[in-house]
Amino acid sequence: MAGARTGAVPAATRPFFDSLAAASRLATSAPPALDTTGATAWLGVMRDTQLVALVRTALRNNRDMQSAVARVREYRALFGVARGELLPSLSANASAGRSKQVFSTLSFPASDAFRVTAEVQWELDFWGRVRRSTQAAGFDLSGREDDQRAVLLSLVSDVATAYLELREFDADVAIAEQTLGTRQQVLGLARQRFAQGVISELDSRQFESEVATAAARLAQFSRLRAQKENQLAVLLGQEPGHIGRGGELFDAVRSIVVPDSLPSTLLLRRPDVLRSRDDWSAALARVGVAQAARLPRFLITSSYGRQGTRLDSVFRARNEVWSLQAGISMPLFTGGRLENQQRAAAARADQARLRYEQTVLGALRETSDALTGVRLGRDELAAQETQVRALRRALELAQRRYESGVSSYFEVLDVQRNLFNAELVLVQVQRQFLSTTVQLYKAIGGSWDER
Repeated sequence: MAGARTGAVPAATRPFFDSLAAASRLATSAPPALDTTGATAWLGVMRDTQLVALVRTALRNNRDMQSAVARVREYRALFGVARGELLPSLSANASAGRSKQVFSTLSFPASDAFRVTAEVQWELDFWGRVRRSTQAAGFDLSGREDDQRAVLLSLVSDVATAYLELREFDADVAIAEQTLGTRQQVLGLARQRFAQGVISELDSRQFESEVATAAARLAQFSRLRAQKENQLAVLLGQEPGHIGRGGELFDAVRSIVVPDSLPSTLLLRRPDVLRSRDDWSAALARVGVAQAARLPRFLITSSYGRQGTRLDSVFRARNEVWSLQAGISMPLFTGGRLENQQRAAAARADQARLRYEQTVLGALRETSDALTGVRLGRDELAAQETQVRALRRALELAQRRYESGVSSYFEVLDVQRNLFNAELVLVQVQRQFLSTTVQLYKAIGGSWDER
């Protein structure tokens, strides 16, 4: 038979002391550190060590990342402020004064008074107002940690995307340089033939126009490449300058393997989904705060100390002073203020719930778009590669026909022009496929291989 335990806490006050124990556990637990290894490990699918190094540099030096870390520190401190209200407050007081009193015709000599006391104030959180406020602050902190992870994912994807675009411009510059060199050789030959009277000035000017076109594209790609390097440098948290290069886009495309489908549960780790869920939870907790604000508040105040007329007599035993007070405060009439605060808190909770549902829908759309882009990107790559191979073969045949006198060199120029554009498009498609893969990584909140 179970018996009542001697000295057991009454059931009415049990929730309050349980909250104190929970607060004590929170006070001794260390906050979790943000894991950045998964973000850099995922980049290994592209097999580009330089890209991994750039991302690590950005995670160390990027100002937005550092600001997000500082914001988490701010809300961790605010959570500590809210949690501190669960515990009694202790203060020490000391005073010294000199006074003289007069009553009618009676006059008393001036006297000194010295006082040293310690005071304790404690609100009995019967209705959970302070606990709900602490829970709300905890969810606010969790939301800022989600924001920090969102900044991390965005930074990784931004650096990766900018790097891929930079490598695309590198390839464009290489293609343009090769095309320009070939056309300059042809132009030199054409000018010689024009001087010999073999071809007309119209033909010579046409060759010159093709060279100018390639030179203009080369200058354009060089400008875009320099601007992209500067953009990437800012993401890395450093001054604009040269950025190191790694592997080619072709190698990265061949190394990536993306599953055809992914479980929807991966969306639950997206930072924006977690943040919106934390905001909803915080709003619900604040509804509880508003409800408890309409109920009585219980407060215990006590003080203990010594006082005396001389400083050296303050700490004598006979000069002991103390007090113990218990009070209750209940709102009777507030003009509807508390009721409307509760209604407003409930409305904010409804808004937070709707934002959470909308965020989940947006996450589903982004993931579906990214998966579709990856799947169809493979098909587009295959078609573009086929076109480039066909045009390269066509160029060989056109050159042979020209050398055999079957056709004019304008046929060769036409194939060269088509091949130049097709090679540029192929590089663009390769970069787009890789960028879509990065978008998928961001859309599901991390690598698809994580479990």
